[in-house]
Amino acid sequence: MKESWDPASSLKTVCAFANDLDNWGGGYIVIGVKEKNGQPVYPLKGIPSDKLDAYQKDIYAKCKLIRPAYMPVISVETYQDKQFLVLWCPGGDTRPYSSPKTMSKDNKERIHYIRKASNTVKPTDDEEKDLFSLANRVPFDDRVNHQAELSDLNITLIRNYLNEIKSSLYEKANTGDFVDVCSDMNIISNLPEYMKPKNVGLMFFCMEPDKFFPYTQIDVVQFPEGLGGNDIIEKTFKGPIHQQLRDALQYIKNTIITEKVVKHPDRAEADRFFNYPYAAIEEALSNAVYHRAYDIREPIEVRIEPDRIEIVSYPGPDRSVTQEGLKNYRVSNRRYRNRRIGDFLKELHLTEGRNTGFKKILDALEANGSPKPEFETDKDRSYFITRLYVNGNFLQEKEPKRSQKGAEKEPKRSQKGAGRKQAILGLLEQNPAMTQIMLMNELHLSRKQIQSDIKELQQEGALIREGANRNGRWIVKK
Repeated sequence: MKESWDPASSLKTVCAFANDLDNWGGGYIVIGVKEKNGQPVYPLKGIPSDKLDAYQKDIYAKCKLIRPAYMPVISVETYQDKQFLVLWCPGGDTRPYSSPKTMSKDNKERIHYIRKASNTVKPTDDEEKDLFSLANRVPFDDRVNHQAELSDLNITLIRNYLNEIKSSLYEKANTGDFVDVCSDMNIISNLPEYMKPKNVGLMFFCMEPDKFFPYTQIDVVQFPEGLGGNDIIEKTFKGPIHQQLRDALQYIKNTIITEKVVKHPDRAEADRFFNYPYAAIEEALSNAVYHRAYDIREPIEVRIEPDRIEIVSYPGPDRSVTQEGLKNYRVSNRRYRNRRIGDFLKELHLTEGRNTGFKKILDALEANGSPKPEFETDKDRSYFITRLYVNGNFLQEKEPKRSQKGAEKEPKRSQKGAGRKQAILGLLEQNPAMTQIMLMNELHLSRKQIQSDIKELQQEGALIREGANRNGRWIVKK
C-alpha cells in the first residue's frame, strides 16, 4: 500500500515483485491508501481524479527503467466512492530484473531487488545466484500470456484435439466447465484471480496464433529454375501450429513428391523410388515446428530447388549439439526449447521422442536410395538448416545442347578441367552474386558440371561462399 506514487520507492517494489524469488506469483501495489504498521488507515484517502492520469503516465515512464523490459498490469479501481490505482506485478518471464538504486540522473548502479516478508531489499550473494538460476526455469511455451484472454482459446479446437488423442477429458469438454478443462490440460494460469492462457494453449487452440506470435507460419517456396530463376511459387500456411504443419506436409506430398517406376526386362519386379521420401520430410519439418523459437519473428521456410529441399528455422540448436555431431549424425540434446509443444506433437504422432528424429530421417533416405542429408548451423546457433537431396534417378544427366554461336563466342570457356574452373572464377570475380543457373547459361554447361567444379574450387580454397543461398555472394581467393 502506498499513499501516493513515489518512483524512488515504488519502482523498487515493482522490480522485487517481478523477480518473485519465492515463486508466489508476484504481488500487488495499491496506490491511494495510507498505511501504519502494515495496516490501512481509515478513512481511505484515495487518489484525486485530477491526478489519476498524471500518475499513470509517470508509472509507465518510470517502469521503462526496469531491465529487462517489464510492465505491471495497471487498473483504476473504485471503492467506497474513491478511486485507487492497483498495480499487479506478476513474476516476470525474463528474470532477473533490476532497477536503478536512485532516481538521480548520474546514478549508474542497478540492483536486483527482492521481497523479504513485506520488505523490498537488496539480495544477498546466494539469493542473487538463485535469481539467475530462475532465468531459464520457465520455457517460453509454458509462460502465461498477459495480452490474451480465455476467449482466445477455441473450445472446438480443444474438443477435436482431445477426441483425436482419445483423452478422458473429451466428455468433460462437451459437458463440463470450460475453465476446468483448460486447467486440467494446463494451458491456462493457475491463479484464480487472474485467468490467462499460456502460450502453448494459444499456439494449438487459437484460430490465429500469429496475433500473439507474429510470423508463426510455414512458408513453402519453390524455385523450379533454381535460385537464379525468375519463376518462384510461394505458399504460406497459418493457423494452429499442428494444423499448419499438417497442411504444409499435405501440400508437399501432393505437389512435390513424385514416384518413379523402373521396369526391367529380365525380372518381373520393378524398382520404385521417390524423389524425396515423405517420412524424412515429415520428420524434418515436424522437428522445425518443435524446436523453433516462437518469440523470434521469423517463419519456418521450406525451400524447394530442382535438386534439394532445405528446411530453415530460427534459432539453431542448443550448444550441447556440436558441429561435429551434426556432421556425423550423432546428436544428444540435453535441453529442449519447447517441452510442452513437444508433448502435444507427440500425442498427435507428429514427432518422435528424444533424439530419434535424425535416425528416422537417415533410415527413410537410405531405404529410398537417396543421398545422405546435411544439417547446418553457425557458431552463434542463430539458424538451423536441414538439407535433403533429390534421389539421383530424378536428376537430368544429359548436358544441354550447345549452340554453335555460343561455342564460337566463348571457345575457351568450353574447355574441361582447369580451364573450365578458371572461367568460373573469372565470372564470379566480376559478379559475386551469380547463381548456378546463370553460370550454366553463360558457360553452356550442365548443372552437374557447375556443381562439381564449384565444390572442387571450394575444397581447394580458391572459392568461398558467404551468406545464405538466396542473398549470399561468392569470394574468389587470389
